[in-house]
Formats: sequence, C-alpha cells, structure tokens
Amino acid sequence: MDFGILGHDGALLGFPVHYRDSRNDGMMEKAFAIVPRDEIFRHTGLQFMQFNTIFQLLAMRLADSPQLRVGDRILLMADLFNYFFSGERALEFSLASTTQCYNPRKKKWAVELLEALEIPTHLFGPIIPSATTLGKLAPSVAEEAGFAHAGETPVIAALGHDTAAAVAAVPAKGEDWCYISSGTWSLMGAELPKPAINKKAGEHNFTNEGGLGGSIRFLHNIAGMWLMQQARGQWAREGTEFSYAQLTAMAAKAPPLASLIDPDHGDFLAHGDMATRIGEACRRTGEPAPHSRGAVARCILESLAMRYRLTLEQLEECLGRRFQVIHIVGGGSQNELLNQMTADATGLPVVAGPVEATAIGNVMAQALARGAINDHAELRSVVARSFPTKAFEPTHKAAWDARYPNFVRLTRGGR
Repeated sequence: MDFGILGHDGALLGFPVHYRDSRNDGMMEKAFAIVPRDEIFRHTGLQFMQFNTIFQLLAMRLADSPQLRVGDRILLMADLFNYFFSGERALEFSLASTTQCYNPRKKKWAVELLEALEIPTHLFGPIIPSATTLGKLAPSVAEEAGFAHAGETPVIAALGHDTAAAVAAVPAKGEDWCYISSGTWSLMGAELPKPAINKKAGEHNFTNEGGLGGSIRFLHNIAGMWLMQQARGQWAREGTEFSYAQLTAMAAKAPPLASLIDPDHGDFLAHGDMATRIGEACRRTGEPAPHSRGAVARCILESLAMRYRLTLEQLEECLGRRFQVIHIVGGGSQNELLNQMTADATGLPVVAGPVEATAIGNVMAQALARGAINDHAELRSVVARSFPTKAFEPTHKAAWDARYPNFVRLTRGGR
C-alpha cells in the first residue's frame, strides 16, 4: 500500500491492500475506457504503472469501498507518519506528484480527471513544498520515545519520495547533466524547472515527478539490479551463494558483448529463476545463450548499460537537448564494471556516487528547512565536498556501437 485514509475524527480507517493486490487487475484499461490514455497523460504527465494511486482509488470506487464513502483525507505513507508524529495532515509535494492524481502544469490536484473517474476529490488536501517544517513533535510521541524536550523537536516533511531525495543529493553543477538513481530499479532522467508533457514523452513512457524546490524529475523507470538479485537468489537456492562483488568479478572475465536481452521485458519482472529466463529469451531472439554464471552476470550488466544508452537517446529526444555527463547515485553506483560499461555504451563520462544518496538528500532537505543551508545549489555543493565520487571515461565505444542496433531490435520484439 502507498496511502492510508483518515476518517473525519482523524482516525486511520485503513489501507487499500485488497484493492491493490487482488482487485486492481486490468484497472488501467478500465480507467482508459472512461478517460482516454492520452488525456490522462495530458492532465498528469505521469508514466502509466498498474500500482499508481489513481488506479487503486478507481478500484476502490468500482468496489464501492466504505473507506472512500466515509473517509475524509488521503495521506501517503510518509505523510501519514508525519501526521502520527505531529498531528498535521499535509501532503508533501514529491510524493503527491507520483500519484497520477496531480497536474504538474497547474500545480494542483487533477480535479477534472478525478471527477471524470468519480473519485471523491474532497479526500485530497493541501500540498506543501518539500522541506517544510510542519510543527513540533506531539507530546504523546515524545513521551513514548523518551524525548525530554518535545516542544523543541521539529517535524519536517523533507522529501517523502526516495528518488526525489536521491536526485536532490546529486553532486552536479550546471544544467548539462542527467542522472541514474541506481538500485533494484534504475531511474534515469533529468531535473527540469517545469514539466515536459509532450507526444514523445508519452510514447517513451517518461514521467514528470516532483523534486526539491518545486523542480521536476523527468525520468524513466528501468529494471536495474533486479535481474542480478534474482539470478543470485536462485543460485543460492541451488546451493552456491555469491556476493555481488564475486558476480561482478565473474562478469568481468566473461566474453564481452556476447549476449544481450531487453532487461525491461515482461519476462523478467517476476521473482524466480532469472538465469533460465535469460537463456530462454536469448534463444527466442537469436542471441547466444550465456554459457556460465559469469556470462549471465555480464549479459545483465551489458544489457542494462545498453538500456541506459537507449533511455538517454529518448531523454534527449523528448527534451530537444544534449547532455554531457551522467551522474549515477545509489547502491548500484558501487558497481564499477557497470559504471564503466555505461560510459562505454553512451560515450559520456560517468560520475558515480554518493552511495547513500537517498538518506543524504533527506538529511540535507531537513538542513535546508532549518536554515543551515540556503538553497539547492549550496546543498549540492556540500554533498560534493562531503562524499567521495569516482569518474569513468568512455573507452571502447566502437564495440558497443556495433552491437547497439541488435539491442534496439530486441526492445522492439524483433529477432
């Protein structure tokens, strides 16, 4: 679940667990039957994902949910914790912008869309900027936590969305950079002063989400290290447990650019035996099936780097501009082999780090709210001075160029 519903008395009525897990099948299609897909994108600028809040709410409405009938206010999860801490019912911008209930052009809830879907609009309260001080820690919470000075402890709505926090902490300068927030999933995009809602953005399924200072995170979701995690888990179940460092070392010794897959293909979304699925996909598409665990690991990493290149091209196409450097933050930035592959595949220098960008961005947003730093530019400067980064320059782009058309073919379902 990603939100709770409060009653008029402020009590938590519950979470939409059933509506997300079992009743949400085909909910996007049901929404499109009421409001066309292009119109929803025009209102919200958000990528279409089955678990988006708007589809959960539609599922609840179609099931005549009593929570919707008697509820007074929706609070997203970080906002719900802030409510428990402070008693303040507010919706923080970075989270609100990811619900597909928000219009980033008008900078308010997409009331016309919600009304068309017959979702109660009174549930949506005021949206507050990221890095807002809500108030003080509630006395009851302070007492239970053992705080001696409850009245002096502020509750800050920093950046409720993890990617928003990570992007806020990217140690970049100027405007010619893009980012990859790399972990189980990779989020690749650019920071913009206003949303980019156009035909190409819709075609490539890019999204416009909120960031620090009212900025827009224009990005695309990519599979990330999910495939490696699943392959590693299956090998552990078979009796051999590898660390990620070991898998990366094995991948480094495998033949380069031998096998490619589309890591975002639906075949790779579920838990399970990823190595077997990769072999099956390669045989189906005419790619050589990886012959060893190291080859499987290399296939995953190289395919991710190729996907980054394709996403970079789509990003530049949507925005009509070129980027000069890629910043990679998050846990995946520790994989130096993937960082180098990304530089080689894209032909752009890569700057990796910090690793704990989400936590750093959240803490720095709190510092901004408390006046310890003055603005976002200073925040990034502090991060750059405080945490190590490592640069990777492109080296073997010609070999990647030769294989890239094959990868593009795979993403289009071709053999």
